Amino acid sequence: MKILFAASEIFPFAKTGGLADVAQALPHSLSKHVDIVCVMPLYDFMDKSLLQKSELSFSVILGDITHLITLYTSNYKGVTTYFIQTPMLSDSQELYSSSSGSYANNNPNFGIFCAAIVLLAKELHVDIVHLNDWHTALAALWIKESAPQIKTVFTIHNLAYQGLFDASMLKYFGIDTKYFTMQGIEFHNQLSFIKAGIAYSDIVTTVSPQYAKEIMSERFGCGLHTFLHTHKEKIFGIINGIDLELFNPQTDTALRATFSSTNINSKYLNKNALLKELSLEISQKPLFVMVSRLAEQKGFDLLIDSIEQILKKNLILVIQVDGENSYKQKLVSIAKRFKNLFLQFGYNEDKSHRLYAAGDFLLMPSLYEPCGLSQMIAMRYGAVPVVHGVGGLLDTVHENQQKCGEGIVFSHPTEDALLDAVDRALKLGNNTKEMKRVIGFNMECDFSFDKSALSYIHHYKELVA
Repeated sequence: MKILFAASEIFPFAKTGGLADVAQALPHSLSKHVDIVCVMPLYDFMDKSLLQKSELSFSVILGDITHLITLYTSNYKGVTTYFIQTPMLSDSQELYSSSSGSYANNNPNFGIFCAAIVLLAKELHVDIVHLNDWHTALAALWIKESAPQIKTVFTIHNLAYQGLFDASMLKYFGIDTKYFTMQGIEFHNQLSFIKAGIAYSDIVTTVSPQYAKEIMSERFGCGLHTFLHTHKEKIFGIINGIDLELFNPQTDTALRATFSSTNINSKYLNKNALLKELSLEISQKPLFVMVSRLAEQKGFDLLIDSIEQILKKNLILVIQVDGENSYKQKLVSIAKRFKNLFLQFGYNEDKSHRLYAAGDFLLMPSLYEPCGLSQMIAMRYGAVPVVHGVGGLLDTVHENQQKCGEGIVFSHPTEDALLDAVDRALKLGNNTKEMKRVIGFNMECDFSFDKSALSYIHHYKELVA
């Protein structure tokens, strides 16, 4: 069985968020059981000197334009990745946006990518194409049309990002108008890439069991809950995982000091190093950290409403965030008034590892969270998660249960609930013996993709049986 795994970003080649981590870790686990290769765009900011030019090449024709596709390859941790290079797709300096907002030509860019996925799948004679999020979703329709012997799996990482574009793009892509229906790819008179993935894939997965349930509701369905209900028999929730080799506090060279579940005291050398970096005295105050994007989804409205009350407590809060919007100005203004709030803008992989290792607690007040990786990484590094109980957070963090993934969970996205959760965390932190037990227990939990990979293998086998 041969699989082609397609994503718009794959670590370590390009990353804006958790999709890149998943698109590396899952194929790595799957490679222990099946023949799998990956494919992603070759963006302009990537270093081509680290890649090898492939002997394969082909052309994609969309509308009146022929796009010559040049392929490059690289091997990371035993998995080969193909990189699609063509000017319209590869000229981007950023993956999805520029300083002025989303690229106006996102649709032809990723339309080209989808068409290239189909042609590459045929060239490689794969059995299954595993598509991820809207950037790849149109490939499901084209595979169904031109290569029905190839089966497709489509994974929804975040339903809120749907790939919606003007209906005029139907002609550009050469898509028959018979597909432009409520049962097909039409969404409020727009072309919906994500609906193509849902409608025309053989199996649809989400990145946690809880999220698979939630998207069937009006609250979390992003306008697609009724449409999803019509496909519910082929929708499954499979929890994400992390790469335990990449996120390993015993070997992580980014840390000031390595540590393990049997040597937790060395973890605090990382906390002391961070406090020194922040020009603070060594302190026993609980350190809360956040590693996030400045997005409504991540609960920043709730955080900003609550943050002054949080900062009046005996704690330190360090937030590493990526993005530019009004939340940034609000946080900067608050940080000027509170000496126990520290902001780090722009994502940095090594710094994020050091934050997880330094933190006593991870704060994650997401309004919704399809899965979330930060809580699993945090537990791996001995930071206890404080989370809103939704989506994958509810599947991976448990309070008052000796069940892998112990933490603090609040059920309602309100200021009172968040403040109460912080208070429960502080109470736990004051109980040194129990705090160390929870840290050690979480660090021994298996948050790898190995179990989830077997679930994907089960579905793959059903498709090719």
